[in-house]
Amino acid sequence: MSLFSRNNDLPGLQAPVRDCTPMGKGMRKLGAGDIALIDATNINRAFAQQLIDAGVAAVLNIARAGAATVPSFGPQLLIDAGITLVDDLGPEVRTHFKDGKKGRLTDEGELFYGDKLLASGTVLSAAAVDAQWESAQQQLLDHMEAFFGNTTEFIRSEAPLLVDGLGIPATGVELDNRKVVVVSPAVDLDAQLKSLRNFLREYSPAIIAVNEAADTLVKAGYSPDIIIGDPARIEVETMRGGALMVLPADTSGHAIGMERIQDLGIGAMTFPSAITDATDLAILLAEYHGASLIVNVGAPIDLNGVFADAAGAQPSGLLARLKAGTKLVDGKAIVELYTVRSNFSFHWLWALLGVLVLIATIVAIAGFNGDGSFVDNLIDTWNNIAVEVRSWVGM
Repeated sequence: MSLFSRNNDLPGLQAPVRDCTPMGKGMRKLGAGDIALIDATNINRAFAQQLIDAGVAAVLNIARAGAATVPSFGPQLLIDAGITLVDDLGPEVRTHFKDGKKGRLTDEGELFYGDKLLASGTVLSAAAVDAQWESAQQQLLDHMEAFFGNTTEFIRSEAPLLVDGLGIPATGVELDNRKVVVVSPAVDLDAQLKSLRNFLREYSPAIIAVNEAADTLVKAGYSPDIIIGDPARIEVETMRGGALMVLPADTSGHAIGMERIQDLGIGAMTFPSAITDATDLAILLAEYHGASLIVNVGAPIDLNGVFADAAGAQPSGLLARLKAGTKLVDGKAIVELYTVRSNFSFHWLWALLGVLVLIATIVAIAGFNGDGSFVDNLIDTWNNIAVEVRSWVGM
């Protein structure tokens, strides 16, 4: 089936190309007949429906939807709605991409700006999308069977830790009935910490830093109470900052980096466990020592994440979070609570406040500047102003 053409002189679909990356961004710019540019290995049903409702004529995917390990109905919805789906254009499409500029999409999946080829991809058929879905479904089932098999084995070996906290070290840091923030490395950690500054200022929670997140915290002006992780990933000055160092150790008690810690003359404790993820250990540590609230920053886990990377997901991630239960919240949820969204401009409020302060200052000066009472001084001042104004206008 040939693509719709708005110009008979040039074959293919010609329409503005709108940037919707990351997924969902720029949706409001889309108009009927536009070409949407996305970057998603997993096009979910909700996002596909948004594109359909916007009336797009085609969807260009920078990523390869066929690489998704999670079966999703988005691509099928798009094709069933008669929308052309071009897959795997590659990141080079951004080299000369201009949002909103009219492009031309050929039947072969080539995107042109005028006569210049911007990128090319694979036009997906209904049969190809069905095959991708079946492959992803089987891959997911295989991964999840392995994941839950590993979970069973993990519970068998680590039940004493998960149930009774066996092996969790004493910290000497007061965590009981206190809010605790567990900060893990993340690409946007600086921005997350900035968004959390009001919460951190208001509650002064205990801070447990994981690996190099400790360095980020120190540079942002915060002092971690506890640092958990590999000393090789943490700057020396950060480790000497007074935080308690906790080193993950295997079940025999051997901890990677202990020699470095000893050479530096820094005291440290070990946390023996089969768990290798320091964030999971930090959550268990905070929960065991009675934290009233545990805020997880930088290392969220959700079902979609486990589905997408079931082969690499560790059972400890889910189990540690289940152990923390209702105490555990994600840092982005805290940010949402502290974010006030309003169409009202606070600049007007500050301007009004300034005017009121000015009026109050003038009234105070006028009221106390004279030999009479406060009210008499105000009346005299007002009369003097009135006489002066009349003289200006020649009255």
